[in-house]
Amino acid sequence: MSETDRESDPEGEDAESDEWLEEVIRARGHENVRAEHGSTFEVTTDDYLTPAGDCILAIEADRAPADFAPEFVDACQDESATISVTIEAGGHLESVTGRGHPDLELSDERSAVGRTSDYVDDRTVLVGAEFAAEGFDRDLVEALRSGAEATVTIVVEP
Repeated sequence: MSETDRESDPEGEDAESDEWLEEVIRARGHENVRAEHGSTFEVTTDDYLTPAGDCILAIEADRAPADFAPEFVDACQDESATISVTIEAGGHLESVTGRGHPDLELSDERSAVGRTSDYVDDRTVLVGAEFAAEGFDRDLVEALRSGAEATVTIVVEP
């Protein structure tokens, strides 16, 4: 269901909130964005990025998992939940989908991490991702490398 369909849903906002929940993070790219990691991708509130951070897609995020609504966190803890992360920067857009996990805390105050594995820590926002940093569109990565502003939208569908 598209956002437009949700807005015109005759059942109203209560039905909408039962279907999906969303968190939006604003961040920016950095000259050291490489997006080469094979099992994770990350967005961080840190204001710097060293070349070693090969999973980091954006820095200076205005929010971290600890800022997410409790209802959002609860929905992410359902193993059958579908969680998608969409990153938009410099006119390019990429989405990756994974799933929820009962151990997701989403309590980290610095970074949001997506994982292709089932490993969970306080930074993890989804597991079983279709791909990691290395799988992101190279035009999007180049826009991030040039410092483009980024919008990161995380949607959970229970």
